[in-house]
Amino acid sequence: MQSKLVFIFLFLFIFTQIQAQRNFSDSEITKVVMLGTGTPNPNPSQSGCSVAIVVNETPYIVDFGPGLIRRAAAMSPEYGGPVKGLDVKNIKHAFLTHLHSDHTTGYPDLILTPWVAGRDEPLEVYGPEGINDMTQNILAAYKEDIRYRVYGAQPANNQGWRVNSHEITQEGLIYKDKNVKVEAFPVPHGTWPSAWGFRFTTPDKVIVLSGDSSPSDKVIEYATGADILIHEVYYKKAWDAKNEFWKNYHAHNHTSTVELADIANKAKPKLLVLYHILYWGGTDKDLLNEISASYKGKVIVGRDLDVY
Repeated sequence: MQSKLVFIFLFLFIFTQIQAQRNFSDSEITKVVMLGTGTPNPNPSQSGCSVAIVVNETPYIVDFGPGLIRRAAAMSPEYGGPVKGLDVKNIKHAFLTHLHSDHTTGYPDLILTPWVAGRDEPLEVYGPEGINDMTQNILAAYKEDIRYRVYGAQPANNQGWRVNSHEITQEGLIYKDKNVKVEAFPVPHGTWPSAWGFRFTTPDKVIVLSGDSSPSDKVIEYATGADILIHEVYYKKAWDAKNEFWKNYHAHNHTSTVELADIANKAKPKLLVLYHILYWGGTDKDLLNEISASYKGKVIVGRDLDVY
C-alpha cells in the first residue's frame, strides 16, 4: 500500500511538472526558455528573473535570479526535461541587464554549481559597470569552498570556478560567436546609471529582452521586426489604485500594460512575451485584456519553464 502511494505521489509530481512546461517553439535551432519570470516579490510560482537562449544546444543565460540553475536542470534531459543544451555543466556564457538583487542573487549558483557538475572552463559574463567588483567579491566569499573542492579528497578541476567578467560601457555589439550576435542597448530604469537590454541574433531568430525598463525608444529601435520581444510589465489598473509615491516610483522604473501595447504597436514583434510581471492582485487575463485593448498582435504571459 505504501509503495502504491509513493508511486501515485511521484506520478502526480511528474505530471504537474510536465503540465507546467508549455512548448511554443517552432525552431530546431533556437529555443528560448523562461527560467524565471518573477520580481523581488517571493511569489512561489515565479522563480527569479532569468532567461536561457539555447542555440544549437549551446545555452546563453540572461539575468541570474534566484533558482535559475535548478530551473535549468529541470529542463535538461537528466531531470526529465526536453532541452539538451540546459545540462548545467554546459552553461558557460551569461549576460546581466543590471545589478538589482532579484537579477543577481543566483550569481554564486551560476558560478559554482555548473563547475561542481563538471564545467571545466571559465564562465564568461557580460554585464553593467560593477559586474567586475561583484564577481571578485563572490569568488572571495567562496574561496574556502573553492580551495577545498580543488585540493580536497575529491578534487574538482581548477578552471570551471573561474569567471571572466566584462563590463558593458557602450551601446552596440558586445559578443559574437558561431551561434549568436549579442547587442546591448541602454534602458531607463529609475536612477540606475547602467541598465541594459539585449538583442540576440541567431541563425534563424531575433530575440530582444527589455530587462527592467520604463518605456524606451531604444527597446522599440532594437525590437522592430524581432521574432520575439520579451518585456517586463505591470498591471495598470492596480497601479491606478496606488498612492502617488508608488505611482511615481513604478512609472520611472517599469512599464505598464498600456505602455507596452504602445511599444508593441511600434516595434511589431512576431511574438510578445511578458515577464518580470507585477500582478498586484491581477491575473493573466487582466494583463492580456489591458494589452489587447490597443494591441492586436500575438501576446503570451510568460510562465516559468515555458519554451519559445
